[in-house]
Amino acid sequence: MKTQIVLSIGMPRAGSAWCYNLTHDLVVAAGGANARSIREKYRLQRFLTEINCLIPSLSFHRLLPVMVPIAFEAPYVINSHGGRKPLADIFIKSGLLKPTFISRDPRDTALSAFEYGQRVPADKNAFQKGFNFFSQFSTIDDAIHFMERYIPVANGWLTCDQALNVRYEDLLLNYAHETQRLIDFLEIDANTPGLDEVLERYDPASRTSREKGTHFVKGKIGRYREAFTEEQKALSAEIFGTYLEAQGYEV
Repeated sequence: MKTQIVLSIGMPRAGSAWCYNLTHDLVVAAGGANARSIREKYRLQRFLTEINCLIPSLSFHRLLPVMVPIAFEAPYVINSHGGRKPLADIFIKSGLLKPTFISRDPRDTALSAFEYGQRVPADKNAFQKGFNFFSQFSTIDDAIHFMERYIPVANGWLTCDQALNVRYEDLLLNYAHETQRLIDFLEIDANTPGLDEVLERYDPASRTSREKGTHFVKGKIGRYREAFTEEQKALSAEIFGTYLEAQGYEV
């Protein structure tokens, strides 16, 4: 692998934790650095959260400090839900930042966000105390409107020529093919020791649905069809219709 930071981006509730941890462990197996160790060593706690080294946005004041360790360390992987920014694009075009993006049918992400919000009480003081951002949603409609803001984010990454774009549905149904695409994109030798163990660890066919590090609970495709009311389906078609058509989803 080249000396660079891999930026694992995803829509919320689109398998982004699953994809991040898979990517992170592949990079570590190939000789990369553990991102959590980088976070501690360079005191990046203000910029990368404890949850999967997530950088909340790719703004100048957040991204620049996170890029500093790459001058001294092996490649490592950070996580984000943020949209493209000018500085990030400069690093991407220069090869210092290598982005992957995982998307999912926004109707399923909205449903997943709403359900996840109902399981854990909100605690606005700290992530480590069980903070659940999605607890703010009183209805599925709230979650649908929340996901609307991520359509421009998704479109930005989907049009980035340097990004590897993966659909959650494809990773779930065609895991071997999609992970080979990821390995090729990361320029990792397929014969690297330890890769098979990593791939097995995150294979949806070989692990329990609640394994730590995946945030993989139900993971089913198209659950919104049974869970949404006709009004919620109509609202989703109004908000997401153009995006759904462009990405090959049934409207």
